Amino acid sequence: MYAEAGSRAVYLRRKRAARRRLAVQWSLVGAGTLILGTLGLGLVFAGSAQKLPEGATVAGLPLGGLTTDQAVKRLQQRYERLRRVPVTFTAGPRQFNVRPNEIVQDVDWRAAVETARRQGDGVAPLRGLRRLGMRFFGGDITPSARASDAVLAHRLEVIAGQIDRPQREASIVLKGLRPQVVRGATGRVLQRDAAARTMVASLVTLSRAPAALPVKIMLPKVTAAELAPVAAQVETALSGHVHLVRGETRWRLRPRRIATLLDLPDKGETTLTIGGAEADAYFARFRKRVDREPRNAEFVVVDNDVMVRPGVPGLGLDVAAARKAILAAALSPTDRTARLLVDRVAPERTTREARAMGITGLVGAYTTSYGGEPNRIHNVQLVARLIDGAVVAPKSEFSFNGTTGERSADKGFLEAPVIINGELQTGLGGGVCQVSTTVFNAAFEAGLSITSRTNHALYISHYPQGRDATVNYPDTDLKFLNDTDKWLLVKTFVGSSELTVKIFGKPVNRRVDVETSPLEVTGAPAVKRVPDPGIWAGEQVLEESGEPSRRTSVTRRVYTRSGKLLYDTTWSSWYRSEPKVVRYGTKKRPEPPPPPPPKKNPPPPPPEEPTTPPLP
Repeated sequence: MYAEAGSRAVYLRRKRAARRRLAVQWSLVGAGTLILGTLGLGLVFAGSAQKLPEGATVAGLPLGGLTTDQAVKRLQQRYERLRRVPVTFTAGPRQFNVRPNEIVQDVDWRAAVETARRQGDGVAPLRGLRRLGMRFFGGDITPSARASDAVLAHRLEVIAGQIDRPQREASIVLKGLRPQVVRGATGRVLQRDAAARTMVASLVTLSRAPAALPVKIMLPKVTAAELAPVAAQVETALSGHVHLVRGETRWRLRPRRIATLLDLPDKGETTLTIGGAEADAYFARFRKRVDREPRNAEFVVVDNDVMVRPGVPGLGLDVAAARKAILAAALSPTDRTARLLVDRVAPERTTREARAMGITGLVGAYTTSYGGEPNRIHNVQLVARLIDGAVVAPKSEFSFNGTTGERSADKGFLEAPVIINGELQTGLGGGVCQVSTTVFNAAFEAGLSITSRTNHALYISHYPQGRDATVNYPDTDLKFLNDTDKWLLVKTFVGSSELTVKIFGKPVNRRVDVETSPLEVTGAPAVKRVPDPGIWAGEQVLEESGEPSRRTSVTRRVYTRSGKLLYDTTWSSWYRSEPKVVRYGTKKRPEPPPPPPPKKNPPPPPPEEPTTPPLP
């Protein structure tokens, strides 16, 4: 029994193997037949490689069976007949007619025909298969064209002006004190780059079917239904008064005032807030009634001692919290009271900070006399006020220009005599150097380190010899260093004819020794001759005697209280000459009158005939 079962299994395996061999054989026969049939079909439809395949179209015109030259000629002829026939472009219900000759400058028909020909090109069987595919599925080619960019852009601008419409979100507006929901609107915009490509491609087609321009549609993000609950909030907010409370003080907001404070939903917003320009202006006015400016701790000078006047903190309305409190009260049908929060505002310089600065007594001082015309006196007093109260941190520099800033008419400076390029002229801010010279000498006498100082171009006799200091914004500055371990305070005291600058801080009791070299003449003044048509030629008048150029130097040695030498510094000053000004006459003298002609002697009288006595 087992032998019979084994024989049957062998038989079944052989039968299955035979079936598989038969299936493979028939598959090979089918594949070969299919390949041979496909090759034969390709040979049948191969046609001529010099002619375009059936189904080839360029710009919508069928060109199958034509040579390249024939196809190009037919395309050019057809396009020439249609150059002035408009193409209709649509965007929704709107239509726009554009003629090809307005925009298209040149069309490359030959390149388009070559592209169509290559789609059906190749060796005979493959070419036939490609052409068979084009016969059934087609293959339209859009030729490339050169367009007038300026004209195309202008036409699209005109079309966009009629198509574009901004998207509008649903919003809430007030009609009196009643809120009204305004529905949103769909927006649309012409996609200009894509529209340009569509327009050029449509203008070179040889059909006149309408072409749709690409338009982007923008739906509103916020609908009227979403704002309905917010409109109900607005009704509640305007239903009655809101009371503002700070301590024992109360204010009342009427509904019409509340309406100006509400920031109604708009431009995609969906929440009600307190804000906007009207609200900002209201809180700015309200803060003037609530806020109190802090007062800095101040230094009070009594003789040569300094005391600290305590600072006073200020009060400031918390505007952000006030906005929230007012909105919460307005949206409540029952509790319509907004409690305002007021913060304490610390002064910029507290009493503790002022005392820690260590300014207790006089470090150095100097007084100069001033006068001159009213504008110069005004400038001296003005710039003295600008530096009054300046403080200098330990190891920091005092800068005259940095403290006063630019001396301009906007700050109130007037024109007065000033030295410009070595000459005395009239300029804005004349008199400022009176103050800078006084500050220099106060720091000089205090024994502080002078880090930047420039003498005047001309010698000025009423300043200490060799100890003047000129400034010019922003390049010429006066600077000194606070080399003490406490802060310094600069104070100015302006009288009717004297200016005093005092520097206060921690008294260091330095000893200052000064040596001043003689004022040495280095050159005679130049002579400046000025013609004067009011003086007779040959005459001259001395207008200014001039000043010679000079030089001097000042050496300062600074010692500590214990006698240690801190600084040994020499400042050299060179002063230009002031020219001697002589006016000489250019007025021509009149010609002297001619001398009178000499008088002619009268002719001598004729001689008298002698008289003879009569004969007897």
